[in-house]
Amino acid sequence: MTPNLEMLEDTVRLAIDAGEVLLHHFRQPLLKQNSKSDVVDIVTEADRASESLIVDRLSALYPNTHIVGEEGGGVGTDPETAEAFWYVDPLDGTVNFANGIPHFCVSLGLTDRDGNPLLGVIFNPNTGEQFTAIKGQGAFLNHRPVSVGNKTTLVESILASGFAYDRRTNPDNNLPQWSAFMPQVRGLRRFGSAALDLAYVACGRFDGYWERGLKPWDAMAGVLLVREAGGIVTDYHGNETLSFVPEGRLVVSNPVLHGVMLNVVRETYES
Repeated sequence: MTPNLEMLEDTVRLAIDAGEVLLHHFRQPLLKQNSKSDVVDIVTEADRASESLIVDRLSALYPNTHIVGEEGGGVGTDPETAEAFWYVDPLDGTVNFANGIPHFCVSLGLTDRDGNPLLGVIFNPNTGEQFTAIKGQGAFLNHRPVSVGNKTTLVESILASGFAYDRRTNPDNNLPQWSAFMPQVRGLRRFGSAALDLAYVACGRFDGYWERGLKPWDAMAGVLLVREAGGIVTDYHGNETLSFVPEGRLVVSNPVLHGVMLNVVRETYES
């Protein structure tokens, strides 16, 4: 499957509609929260309503694809025969959402059968910002081309990261990496949405990003955005072929800063 402008426009409209669902719920009293794997990993009704809209629409528009959503199992064509795969995060930044913090998004990523990102859309309904990319055609913010930043040293850089839900029980909890970066950078940010963190690297707001415990629906769209914006995305060992099972580790930045970030990560991480 080769994505085109029409497919991108369909995906953007879908992300906007899903964003409207999120905003509708965001403006109402939060009536119900359920726990997934951990009391910190909460699910709201908005997650499910947004994903239901996305899955129904994608199934109708692209029946030969397989859909992998955060809140549900595989949907659509059998993965053994599907032409491509959609990775759907209907609400990235759930904890922010549930606490009334207006920093969350819809993330939709299309990959080929080998997991290579082909199309990505990240939509922030609070700001109306649309981050979009098609493989080989550049990255855009509201139809304007964007590129990664040009910082060359950590001391002038703003980096972002996050902490997995198992951080209280797993000694591999990103705290050593956070502590190692802290004295070397201009600033560290923990905003609570991996998809938006990646989008912010793609448009130069953040100079770099690293994290562990990511799932493919968290990152597929953002990985393509960063690469199309001229950035580099690898795992902690510098491999550009990414595996999200089981570690889900990413290091993301511009070509000059990437090696510097990898060195810091390697010094504090043992496989």
